[in-house]
Amino acid sequence: MRPTIIMKNSILILALAVLMGACNEGSESEKLKAKLEKIEKDIQSQTIEAAELKEQIAELDPEFAKVTDQSVLIKSETVKPMDFKHKIQVQGEVASRKNITMGAETMGRVTQVNVSPGDMVKRNQLLVKLDAPTTENSIKELKTALDLAGTIFEKQKNLWEQKIGTEVQYLEAKNRKETLERQLATAQSQLDMAFIRAPFNGRINDVSVNTGELVQPGMPILNMVSQEEMYLQAAVSEDYINDFDQGDSVEVYLPSIKKSFSTIVSAVSYVINPNNRTFQLEVKVNEFVDKLKPNQFARLTLVDYENESAIVVPSDVVQQDNIGNFVYVVKSEKNQKKAEKVRVERGKTYNGNTEILKGIKSGDVIISEGYREAVNGIAVRLAQ
Repeated sequence: MRPTIIMKNSILILALAVLMGACNEGSESEKLKAKLEKIEKDIQSQTIEAAELKEQIAELDPEFAKVTDQSVLIKSETVKPMDFKHKIQVQGEVASRKNITMGAETMGRVTQVNVSPGDMVKRNQLLVKLDAPTTENSIKELKTALDLAGTIFEKQKNLWEQKIGTEVQYLEAKNRKETLERQLATAQSQLDMAFIRAPFNGRINDVSVNTGELVQPGMPILNMVSQEEMYLQAAVSEDYINDFDQGDSVEVYLPSIKKSFSTIVSAVSYVINPNNRTFQLEVKVNEFVDKLKPNQFARLTLVDYENESAIVVPSDVVQQDNIGNFVYVVKSEKNQKKAEKVRVERGKTYNGNTEILKGIKSGDVIISEGYREAVNGIAVRLAQ
């Protein structure tokens, strides 16, 4: 028994040693990560401090920036007004104004189902028929009574024109005939409810009934959709409620078929949905209509801001310090080019470019490469 106990104790001690080793390794890793983070912060802080010191030295000792060893090799570009657009992307989906579920308007038993899901149908085509024996019999009786009433009316009319008989007899015959005509029209309308026809050209999406099934008024019969009036709809944040108008251009991408096309905004809702704080945007569909299906996903790219004569610079050249944003521009003094730190006010940023609202103007030359090595007043050399 004693050797077994010793073996068990050895295994336990070994497991504890492995666990403690793992804990020590994890603890050591965290220490190294913390040390690395501190070093990186120190480097960043020292870099900023070094740049500020260089600026201070250049201001106190103008010769400092003139020393060849202190010059910076750069590339530059001249600022020119350009058309700047800021765009947003929103998720949309395909919708159809002719995507309907047809229901029964009268009670009856299904006697014919002439379509199946996927079938293309034309307007007024008979889709489903219900039995209506009572209505059909009423129509037959009304037609017989109307034939008799019509004959009596014609005879009474002829007599009245010959000044034979009374006006009351003529009016009673006329009223009887017209009443039966209205009753026949009503019965015919009731019978028409038993014939469910396609209201437009389209495709059958779903059939909910079978032959022999008894249906009640309002019960779904089938669903059909048409591609004649497809459009795209999207829910857009209320932050953009005043940024879009009917006729604005839209770029559409359909991931499911990997197709893109250009179109326009067809309608903008000015009512905010209180549940998600969005408004509806509708976009016209003018391509790939035959490949679209309701609820199909689409990605919409819209221009929410445009400035046709904006001052635009690459976003990377706009730097930031404790005071704010700045860029370096190239200034010429006594046949020598120097870097000058200019404070700027940023506008919108899109696709790697940033609009500058204040600070620089058309014709200014900015440092486009080598700006991270530049300091205010330092000499610069243009790379060939």
